[in-house]
Amino acid sequence: MIRTTGRVALVTGASSGIGAATARLLAERGMRVVVDYRQSDRAAKEVVAGIEDAGGQAMAVKADVRDPVAVDAMIERVRAEWGGVDVLVHNALTPYAIKPFQDMTWEELGGKLDDEIRAAFTVTKAVVPAMTEQRWGRLIYLGTGLSRRPRAGMIALGVAKAALAQFGRYLAQELGPLSITVNVVEPGPVAETRISQVLDDEEKQRQITATPLGRLAVPADVANVVAFYAGEDNAFMTGTTAAVNGGMSMY
Repeated sequence: MIRTTGRVALVTGASSGIGAATARLLAERGMRVVVDYRQSDRAAKEVVAGIEDAGGQAMAVKADVRDPVAVDAMIERVRAEWGGVDVLVHNALTPYAIKPFQDMTWEELGGKLDDEIRAAFTVTKAVVPAMTEQRWGRLIYLGTGLSRRPRAGMIALGVAKAALAQFGRYLAQELGPLSITVNVVEPGPVAETRISQVLDDEEKQRQITATPLGRLAVPADVANVVAFYAGEDNAFMTGTTAAVNGGMSMY
């Protein structure tokens, strides 16, 4: 039997991978979870069904988090059923080009930057008023180790996520007096995700060899760190970045 905390968590991009693992874990820890998704109706409903079968509470809501109208409609639905959002886990990943800078257009690089910050800005704007009113909130953004450690062809994602991390730090400084914590989780390579599917076996083995803990992360590894940041115990950590990479990069 899951004991509810009364907290409401919104996880964007939660129909698969890290988002789905995070939604399941937060529900297991007693939060009511909003499973946001953009396309995968069936997958999102399966995540919700799994949570409910385990005794938790969840709802699936389709919303492109770059679209203020869609986000506002999602927040209104959540507010009507459960009240305001207490925890935001912004995990949704917008499309991006994988190619070297010399082959890239400004539309590809600038478009990814715009999508990344637009989505974070839009969903954060929607949830912060309720957090401000109650003077409690948790904002967690999913970044990437590529924002610090470049890899060939990943300039669009790495630069956009570096901007997201700095966005989070500025929010931490501004929202701290309201007892709203803001933190960033930066995974290294994560198996069992869509991003991992673009890597061939040789590249995966090189990454494993470069990781002191001897394996790649799985979504549950990242979800565990997110869940700490989302919980009541995280009362005095804000503006931090957690590297979930098995020691591949240490900072």
